Amino acid sequence: MSDILLEKKTILITGVAGFIGSYLAKAILESIDNVKIVGLDCVTDYYDISLKENRLEMLSKLDKDFIFIKGDIANKKVVDDVFANYKPSIVVNLAAQAGVRYSIDNPEAYISSNLIGFFNILEACRWNEVEHLVYASSSSVYGSNKKVPYSTEDKVDNPVSLYAATKKSNELMAHAYSKLYKIPSTGLRFFTVYGPMGRPDMAYFKFTNKLVRGEPIQIYNFGDMYRDFTYIDDIVRGIINVMQRSPKETEDGAPYKIYNIGNNSPESLMYFVETLEKWLLHYGVITEPAKKDLLPMQPGDVYQTYADVTDLQNDFGFKPSTSLDEGLRKFVEWYKDFYK
Repeated sequence: MSDILLEKKTILITGVAGFIGSYLAKAILESIDNVKIVGLDCVTDYYDISLKENRLEMLSKLDKDFIFIKGDIANKKVVDDVFANYKPSIVVNLAAQAGVRYSIDNPEAYISSNLIGFFNILEACRWNEVEHLVYASSSSVYGSNKKVPYSTEDKVDNPVSLYAATKKSNELMAHAYSKLYKIPSTGLRFFTVYGPMGRPDMAYFKFTNKLVRGEPIQIYNFGDMYRDFTYIDDIVRGIINVMQRSPKETEDGAPYKIYNIGNNSPESLMYFVETLEKWLLHYGVITEPAKKDLLPMQPGDVYQTYADVTDLQNDFGFKPSTSLDEGLRKFVEWYKDFYK
């Protein structure tokens, strides 16, 4: 592995109006000197656009070298123009159509953004000298694997959603480009990312919105599910660590690596709901306990996620550590303030 200095570099972050992208851009701009960030995002209406606009406003107010370009990575000309005009030396691809359930009814969005869009990024990296490509994969690639914790050494050939299949495809495409064109690339399998200013399609946010309206929340598999909830600050710290070290060549000659970034301690869905409810009541966001509808498992869902983060610890001396209790408290504080 070779170290990469981020100072005086131009970094392209796709999906910069998204949850992880905006936090990453903010953290880099605030902690690293003389860095330029070019942010690309098509700002879809998959969820509340005002949240995305709020994140972009936050970045523009930092008075740092941040350039925002509205455009779709599935549009090859947009991607090629960004590379031609700004010549980024580090690329972090976070642009993607997210969500497991949405992929069941809207498959085209996933093919466009996650496959064609990622292909355009790879091609641009091929024709422009890029020191490191870091891209988002997902814990969903593990499908219904029974062995836990999930290791990056495990076979992941049985995705249970199209979303998961596109993320696994990204890893395969990146490996091929890495081997053929010596593009140093690192894939990050994120595990259930949550926190303030997060995605409204995620369970913690959806539950909160429903509880505020006095509606019952739907709990799948009758509450018998486990998730490795990972707080946004831990995810961002993990990404920045990874950005600064390009992978060494594997046995087949590809400078390529995959890491899990997860909290390494799955929590039960019921504990998650109880903790969220506790803080919502504490801060007066809701005034009475949640009504719960217990339902069977949904298509595309998995029983549990659990990250083995040994490689992350060995290579960077870091692993996520924010407790679910602390993370949900911070989310509820933000939610109360943002939605008044």
